[in-house]
Order: sequence, then C-alpha cells, then structure tokens
Amino acid sequence: MLPNPTLDQLQVFLTVAETGSFSAASRALNRAQSVISYTIANLEAQLEVALFERSGARQPKLTEAGKAMLEDARRILGDLQVMRARVKSLREGLEAEVSVAISVMVPSRAVVDVLHEFRETFPTVSLNLNVGELGMVMDLVLSGKATIGIGGAVLKQDDSIITERIGHSFMLPVAAPNHPLAQISRPLTLGDVREEVQLVVTDASGRTKGRDFNVLSYKTWRVSDIATKHQLIKAGLGWGGLPASIMHDDLRSGALVHLDLDAYEQGEYAIYSMRQLANPPGPAASWMIDAFRTRLSHCPNQADFHAEMAELRDTAPPLAAE
Repeated sequence: MLPNPTLDQLQVFLTVAETGSFSAASRALNRAQSVISYTIANLEAQLEVALFERSGARQPKLTEAGKAMLEDARRILGDLQVMRARVKSLREGLEAEVSVAISVMVPSRAVVDVLHEFRETFPTVSLNLNVGELGMVMDLVLSGKATIGIGGAVLKQDDSIITERIGHSFMLPVAAPNHPLAQISRPLTLGDVREEVQLVVTDASGRTKGRDFNVLSYKTWRVSDIATKHQLIKAGLGWGGLPASIMHDDLRSGALVHLDLDAYEQGEYAIYSMRQLANPPGPAASWMIDAFRTRLSHCPNQADFHAEMAELRDTAPPLAAE
C-alpha cells in the first residue's frame, strides 16, 4: 500500500525541522516529547525512509530524503492554509471568484496597479479577466459572464444595468512618422484624409452595428482588436484613433505622431463601472470598483496630455542639417 501520511504527522515533521530538536517541537506544539518522537517514527515507517540522522548527534539532522520531504511537507501544509483561508472568506461572504470585463479605453497602468493591489488584498479570490472593445464589456455584464464591467461606452440604456461614471479617457488620431499625413506641416482637412487608409476596430458584440465613430476616410481597413490596429498604424499601413493610454509612450518616443485633424472628434470619453441590478457585487468586486475610481481620478485629462506632448516637442533637439 502506498504511504498515506496524515497532515498532523507532516506538521510535527515540519516543526521538528524548523525548531531544530524534538524537545523544542514538543514545546512549540504543546505535546510530550515522547509523542513527537512516536509521530516521527510512524511517519518514517510509512514512508520507509529515515527523515533524521539521530546517532552521534545531539540534535536531529535531516537526511537527504528528509530534506526532499521537507519541501513537499511545506507545500502540502501551505495548500491547507490557503484552503482554510478560502473557507473562512466564503463564510464571511467573500467571493470565490470575481469576473471582470475591462475596456481597452481604461489606461493599462491603472489596470495593472488595481490588479496588483487586488492580488495582495484578496489572495484567496480567483480572477477571471476579459479585456475587449466597444460593446463587449456591456455584453459580458448583461449575460452574467462578468460580475462587473469597467468600460468606456454605454451604448444602450438598459434598466437591468447599473452604471456609474468613475473616470475618463480619450482618443487621438495618430499615424507613423513616415506616413503621408504626418508629412503635412499644417492642420489636416477632410480632403487630406479621405483617400488615406483608416484603420477601424470592428465591434464583435454587434451593439454598434451600423454606427461608425470618427470614420472619415473612404478607404477603411477593419480589424478585430485595438492591439492589431495599434501595430498596423505603427507600421505605417494607415492612420486612426487610439486611446491616449495606449499610444502615450509611442508619442514620447516618436514612434507615432499626433495628427492635427479638427474633423476628428477628440472629446473625452467617460469610463463607467457596470453591474447587473439583480447581481450586487460582493466585497472583492466592490473593492475593485472603488480602486478603479481612485486610480482613474488621477489620470491626466486631455488638456494635460496635449500640454505634455507640446512640452516634449518644444524640448526635442533640432534635426541636424545635412
């Protein structure tokens, strides 16, 4: 029969190894030293290996097998502690899992900061994360696949959804520095962009079917996601709007340039939290909404963003003459 050590035996073994002696382990566990010795002897008999070298030493010393078993014992007992913490949390009403849908309009730095703190604050809560475009966030909340949504557009009012504005974002038209539109040194007109390929994200949710936002070119390439759009614009294959949080570093490095195009609506977009009226968020999901509200309140507005970009242009070194 395969050995089947008990959790108590593993705890005694771990305590002896960590305290350095059978007597110290007996004091730590408030048990007689004879009980400690008997438990270790039984464990060794079950495993059919010696865990401690006892002869010729005042203190027990781990054998090579004992050192290997020590790591397994720590892992098993650690998993037990996780299980106990999870059960305690569930009894107190904490969710076992939070499912969240996040729009690409939400600044990625805010997402990383919130999720990092979420992991530290709720170590027993699993996370199911979806990041997508346009109507996807609302669809996932409506279908119950997401407990909460953090999104940039409420495309259709629905009485079953509770929404709350918690921040803002905005999009700007950009192109690669070698793109023909980037070579024009004056404000762009509709005539300038009409014949240039514009990259547009298609809404997989279907909620914006028949509605185009800031599509100004006669020639469009439609892509499934914002990441693909970003890469194609950087490669010079077209121009288009990107969320400020996504292109911020590219504008700083010169990998992308902002297009001065009045016809492109560049107002701020509200970012909302969304949840079902019939499915109130638990403690962890409620904490996440509040955390996003706090992070997004510190995000720069459009005027600050333009001021930063203008400062970068003013401080950029002049091009060397050929």
